[in-house]
Amino acid sequence: MALTASDLEALIRETLPDATITVQGDDGVHFSAEVIDESFRGMNRVQQQRAVYAALKGKMDGANGAIHALALTTKAPD
Repeated sequence: MALTASDLEALIRETLPDATITVQGDDGVHFSAEVIDESFRGMNRVQQQRAVYAALKGKMDGANGAIHALALTTKAPD
């Protein structure tokens, strides 16, 4: 089943409820997302992105994942 941008945002928001999240993508498998969250402060980019991928609960795992590609930008608020 293809996901929508709002589905992807909701998955991330379950783990990062106070984040500012912007998701784009309309083909159901290719997305871009910007996630800004205070919990990222002090983390490097890899740690931040791992936190977001963990929130996706396996939706990007392997060839059968619901999400084929995600261009991800993460940061702590300014």
